[in-house]
Amino acid sequence: MTKIALSILLLLTLTSCSENTPTPEIKSYQVVNPIITDTTYEREYATTINSLQNVEIRNKVRGFIEEIYVDEGQKVQTGQILFALNSKELEQQIHKAEATIQSAQAELKGVEIEYDNTKKLFDKNIVAKSELDLWATKVALQKAKLSAAKVEKEQATLHFQFTKIRAPFNGVINRIPFKKGSLVDEGALLTSISNNEFVYAYYNVSEIDYLEYAQDNNKSNNKVKLVLANNTLYPQQGVIETTESEFDASTGNIAFRAKFPNQSRLLKQGSSGKILAPSHFKNAILIPQKATFEVQGNIYVYVVDKQNKVGIKKINPVVRLSNFFVLDIGLEKTDAIILEGIQSVKEGDIIKSQLVQMPSFSK
Repeated sequence: MTKIALSILLLLTLTSCSENTPTPEIKSYQVVNPIITDTTYEREYATTINSLQNVEIRNKVRGFIEEIYVDEGQKVQTGQILFALNSKELEQQIHKAEATIQSAQAELKGVEIEYDNTKKLFDKNIVAKSELDLWATKVALQKAKLSAAKVEKEQATLHFQFTKIRAPFNGVINRIPFKKGSLVDEGALLTSISNNEFVYAYYNVSEIDYLEYAQDNNKSNNKVKLVLANNTLYPQQGVIETTESEFDASTGNIAFRAKFPNQSRLLKQGSSGKILAPSHFKNAILIPQKATFEVQGNIYVYVVDKQNKVGIKKINPVVRLSNFFVLDIGLEKTDAIILEGIQSVKEGDIIKSQLVQMPSFSK
């Protein structure tokens, strides 16, 4: 075979192979446009529960505990006697003060008679003015002794009343460390009592969150929810009542106080949980989380331009909802984002894009 024939044969072979090589298929991907909308989401804050009223019950006089009329966890009413201390010594002090009062009254009566007699004599110019003044002084002195005796009785009576320790308000009794017969010094902690009809939830927020709340003139965000320690949602909403007057210099936070009804008495002093507080975004950018991917801690999406070429954009989500990211900047309403199959595409690819409706938004 001549060289010319071989060349012709080789050319025909190459042409045949070229014609049989398949053209790469351009894949089709679903794309969506971001949603631009106002939205509300819930911020979480750690919280501590405080009773509406929670006070320590302490005795005001020293003595032995004679009776304990309540038990731990018991409901009590305002004025109900909780403890009784031995009161014999104080009863004797009251009797002694009463005797002193009677003696002072008798002595006062005697000097008043002497004063009256002396005044009659003075009026007849029988005795000098100094004699009358002397008895007037004795009357005043005896009245002072009587007043002192009455004060002593009042003080003894007050101390006697202190031997009966009563509930200052309706509530529930907490731990009782002492038992009947114990000698307790003045000011000893006998128990504490909590009124849990309502409770306060205290939590700290940042300055930015505080300003968002404070600048809402309609206070549409003053209702909050409570997630309990077992991650269940407390059935009743709370209301933000007040905030502290200044920011904590070390943390930059400020404390909020929300009030929750607690008729079931489920919430107790010292309970913990999480506050869910509403927060609002205006003109927020929402994209599906499944349209994103992460590289070295940064989050990206694939966008398709008008020439169907794939590019990459870095985004910065400010809030993560259940199946959406909320952005404040980074994407435009007209951007076409690849929704499905992002694992099989790369930057620079040419694709077919099929615009579909955004998946239903769910917080």
